[in-house]
Amino acid sequence: MPCLYPALTLELKKELSDITHRIMAPGKGILAADESTRSIAQQLESTGWENTQENRGFYRQLLLTADNRVILFHKTLYQKTNDGRPLPQVIKSKGGAVGIKVDKGMVPLAGTNGKTTTQGLDELSEHCAQYKKDGANFAKWPCLLRISELTPSTLAIMENANVLASCASICQQNAIVPIVKPEILPDGDHDLKKVLAAIYKALSDHQIYLEGTLLKPNMVTQGHAYTQKFSNEETATATITALRLTVPPASEEEASINLNAINKRPLLKPWASALKAWVVRLGRQPVTIFVSNHAY
Repeated sequence: MPCLYPALTLELKKELSDITHRIMAPGKGILAADESTRSIAQQLESTGWENTQENRGFYRQLLLTADNRVILFHKTLYQKTNDGRPLPQVIKSKGGAVGIKVDKGMVPLAGTNGKTTTQGLDELSEHCAQYKKDGANFAKWPCLLRISELTPSTLAIMENANVLASCASICQQNAIVPIVKPEILPDGDHDLKKVLAAIYKALSDHQIYLEGTLLKPNMVTQGHAYTQKFSNEETATATITALRLTVPPASEEEASINLNAINKRPLLKPWASALKAWVVRLGRQPVTIFVSNHAY
């Protein structure tokens, strides 16, 4: 069957991987400075500042002179400092990477009762191509899920998982590292749960290059209205367990090493006999069949 999605070149994979490693460098972090004009108004007014373009620019300039990996809002990407330098140039001059919020907000998911999905895929490829030219290295696209007795529904989980994967694919085609961000709202009375398995199933279906992605999951915590309180240790254990059970090892090299170690273990491997039987029963000419690095 032909591949449904364009394969990434080795050069593009290397660029995505390099950006990812730069963002996740030890001692560095990601600064979310992607508030909309409406959102930042609340922050400025709470400190007594008027929500003017000048004050917004001063606030951004103050933040972005630090050495960070920064996520910007669309308008912020094209703002300039007092000395006329574009903000992406300021970030990169200090060794930072530039991120951009690329979604167009949440909309109701048709056929559900109050569930949502994220819009903006229709023009995302064109926007990502332009953002790349304008200095963006990575992108954020959130999907919201609420946990209760009735939510999230299977439809909501699968829809948002595929939207995240579609966004990731479009970003990577344009040499932009996607931040996969399934956001679980802390409202409700749920105990410790996660939905990462569906996310990574969708990423696999869309053939996403995992080494060129970043995952921003929630910690596995109970809802605000849940009466039982879990300890920090229980929260940490639940979070690590959820990640180990759902997030695959991205590195092909690591996977090959692990599979090679499996082959070397002195344990019964029933699939090897099945492969031999398959060759014999088909009456084919002798061939070499590989299971990882072990030939039969």
